[in-house]
Amino acid sequence: MHPTDNSGSNFIENRTYDEIQIGDTATLVRTLRPEDIQMYAIMSGDINPSHVDPEYARSSMFHEVVAHGMWGGALISTVLGTQFPGPGTIYVDQTLHFSHLLRVGDTLTVTVRCERKFDHNHHMILDCVCTNQMGLKVIHGTAEVQAPTEKIKRPKADLPDFKLSATRKTRFEHLLKITEGLAPVPMAVAHPCDIESLKGALLARDLGLIIPTLVGPEDKIRQLAEANGLTLDLCTLINTSHSHDSAEIAVRLAREGKVEALMKGSLHSDELLGAVVHKTTGLRTSRRISHVFIMDVPTYPRLLFITDAAVNVAPTLEDKVDILQNAIDLARMLKIEEPKAAILAAVETVNPQMQATLDAAALCKMADRGQIKGGLIDGPLAFDNAISLAAARTKGIKSAVAGQADILLVPDIESGNMLAKQLEYLADALGSGIVLGARVPIVLTSRADSAESRSASTAVAMVMAHAMRAKN
Repeated sequence: MHPTDNSGSNFIENRTYDEIQIGDTATLVRTLRPEDIQMYAIMSGDINPSHVDPEYARSSMFHEVVAHGMWGGALISTVLGTQFPGPGTIYVDQTLHFSHLLRVGDTLTVTVRCERKFDHNHHMILDCVCTNQMGLKVIHGTAEVQAPTEKIKRPKADLPDFKLSATRKTRFEHLLKITEGLAPVPMAVAHPCDIESLKGALLARDLGLIIPTLVGPEDKIRQLAEANGLTLDLCTLINTSHSHDSAEIAVRLAREGKVEALMKGSLHSDELLGAVVHKTTGLRTSRRISHVFIMDVPTYPRLLFITDAAVNVAPTLEDKVDILQNAIDLARMLKIEEPKAAILAAVETVNPQMQATLDAAALCKMADRGQIKGGLIDGPLAFDNAISLAAARTKGIKSAVAGQADILLVPDIESGNMLAKQLEYLADALGSGIVLGARVPIVLTSRADSAESRSASTAVAMVMAHAMRAKN
């Protein structure tokens, strides 16, 4: 009798038909984790709520989530394909009987035993038993395989990492929790004349975030809504002839206090911001207007605020003071008590030839002197040092900000815009965008952004509007 388990080896090796004797066995031990159930559901498409819906499972006859029975069956296949007989094995038949449920935390021992051999075709019959940590037989059955006749020994394949992360829907719903307990705010939507900008406003309405005033060509908006099965309930429509009118009227509504926030529709950002910064009819304050991308990145443990990637093209040191203070104030409104701000540059040391490093050093000293308030500030920091503790430690950087930044102040609009778009399109970040420094928060998203992204931005604007209301 020769029990085998090659799980600790760097090689995968079979046992040929001639090497296996009747009575020989192989075993595999595996503990069931929640992610095993989720991965099996993703792979198989079996989303029976008994396996993937904890709320349903609690009310079912099982009272908790249980594993797919075939998860244990797959482990039998693992033994046959990788150990006993191993590579070169051809599955012929399998019977399975399920005696007990598999629950998270159960440890399954899979034992495969050779019962019979057939020399004429190299088939063999194998007894397959899976027992749990209490010794109870969970699954049992019989497999028939055609065993390999040639010896195979190969290095184990280096498979790609497989990591489960929250879905965009789950992350979106998590972001919306910042609005719990808040009443919807009146918001003017400037020129919502394409489907995503209109859907974004109406989704925000349906989520209880805003009471929308749609400012644009009324006939076009109504036709768009009708063509896409959308209702305009609870919406006020203000008819305009073109996008410039839409921007000016939306800004006027905010200036007159009739709305507490603005949202960009399908017009160009310059059109809306031009009306916002107008010296006599706009919404300017003593602060410089700036933009923040708020990114929920699956691989980063906190929200990431990137500023400024949309408004200020080449900000001066004086501009950066306002840009940074705006971002800190926003983070505090979102319940981050002492946001950590990293001033980004290409390197983490001050270099007189690199203006971004000089600005970073000046900003840190200004923060020390109380000219920038409410956050922890450090810089210059390269991007890796700002978001990775490992990278910061490798370079010997001792900082309360390095490796755990909430805010990234970028050197200019080009670097910021590329960083934000890379996170969105290469790292599946859920992004929202907001303009700060005006009398009211302004949702300023790309025309390519989805309705979901626009609604996430609206949730941030809603929180800001309530904070500004409380301050006045």
